[in-house]
Amino acid sequence: MTDSTAKSEAAVQTVGLTMRFGPVKALENVTFTVQKGEILGMLGRNGAGKTTTMRILTTYLVPTAGSARVAGFDILTDSLEVRRRIGYLPESVPVYAEMEVRDYLRFVGRGRGLGREHLRGRMDYVVDKCDIRTVYRRPIGELSKGFRQRVAMAQALIHDPEILILDEPTSGLDPIQIQGVRALVRELAQTKTIIFSTHILQEIEVMTKRVVVIDGGRLVADGSVENLIRTVGLTSRVRLLIEGSKPADAKIAESLRGVKGVRDVKISEADRPETLAFEVTSEPGERVIPAIMADALQGAWRVIDLRVEEPRLEEAFSRLVRGGMSS
Repeated sequence: MTDSTAKSEAAVQTVGLTMRFGPVKALENVTFTVQKGEILGMLGRNGAGKTTTMRILTTYLVPTAGSARVAGFDILTDSLEVRRRIGYLPESVPVYAEMEVRDYLRFVGRGRGLGREHLRGRMDYVVDKCDIRTVYRRPIGELSKGFRQRVAMAQALIHDPEILILDEPTSGLDPIQIQGVRALVRELAQTKTIIFSTHILQEIEVMTKRVVVIDGGRLVADGSVENLIRTVGLTSRVRLLIEGSKPADAKIAESLRGVKGVRDVKISEADRPETLAFEVTSEPGERVIPAIMADALQGAWRVIDLRVEEPRLEEAFSRLVRGGMSS
């Protein structure tokens, strides 16, 4: 084994990935790292560059510039080693309509070099995990889009890869099937590194703690959902309704401003007489509620209502890409 095939600590590393299709620049200087055992969500509008990035990582495309290593192997000089270690669910499902599900999975497993006994065990595993037992002996061409998607997920898992690259893994699935895929991804992440792409914000919030945002071929953000929200300046809001009347509002507001993590306190117009309304803004993730309630107990405030409004990834994403979601 040469130095170029020596494994690195990271599961996936990209440095300055750039891709041009004629005059069109699909990617420009995209750099990120994925650690072993991590789930990375790749978020972006349609056409942002997510699929191009994945096709480069799977050695389907050769980048115009830049480099990448997958499972410690260079995508250009050790592409065969990369392919052996990844499972890939592409945007367009690679299935043969005339083949039965069982024959297709057997075909893929043999192509992956699995022996007969090993293949039999892996087929049982993926059939159960992807919930395709009921269509096991049916031609793929007769299946619904959701079942075809699950068969495609099964082929990505058949050889027990250490890294999974999933392009829109819940596309075409119904709500129950989507929940199943999410649960499967979280389970697989206990032993595998997973990169998945989506333009559905909820997918990011429920499937991963870290996201890279790609827009117009550029990486515009990389971090946890909380950090992305904090980066664009969004705040948490607490709406507080207390029994009382002026001038108590000024004293209460001053007390609330002293709570750790509170950024600002505004006295709002109350909906009913003999009540005081406050809007408290704080840094995302700060635990201000216990401190606010401690102040309420100490000041003998009678809290009528308390509502928390956390900033959402949707707001942060809209600010990052400066244009909101496209269809």
